[in-house]
Amino acid sequence: MMEIAKARTLSERELTDELASARRHLYDLRFQLATRQLTDYSQIAQTRRDIARLLTVQTERGLGEQRPRAADTRPRSPEGTR
Repeated sequence: MMEIAKARTLSERELTDELASARRHLYDLRFQLATRQLTDYSQIAQTRRDIARLLTVQTERGLGEQRPRAADTRPRSPEGTR
């Protein structure tokens, strides 16, 4: 299981390698599922979450370098209106 804090400490290259590894692991798990060799089905969901964490870190880094955060650029609406 990849913790988000650990993912944030990885370099760009390590992050890319870890993402490729997780995607390959998910592929292998799906293959095991199709051939009825998989016994621990929770590994699929866990691996998908790990991939999502890694993609989140990549997105954070990519957006942080290119432009200010979207929440900072939106105009504020008056209180009580939508």
